[in-house]
Amino acid sequence: MRLRFLGSTSEAGACPSLYETDRGTVVVQGLRVTDTEALADLRHVLDGETAVEVPRELLADIARRVLSVNIGHD
Repeated sequence: MRLRFLGSTSEAGACPSLYETDRGTVVVQGLRVTDTEALADLRHVLDGETAVEVPRELLADIARRVLSVNIGHD
């Protein structure tokens, strides 16, 4: 799998960051959620899965950029 950096809201591109893959998926780099109450709210967590917290503004920024690029290609 290969990754292409999409963006970050942190200084100097530190985490959390988002990447797109050559498989049509997205990878999130960030700090693992360790709050036990928050983890208890997760559903259907499989072995090997974890939760990563991502700022809402990072998702909105990436969505705007990706959608604006892909709209012309549909």
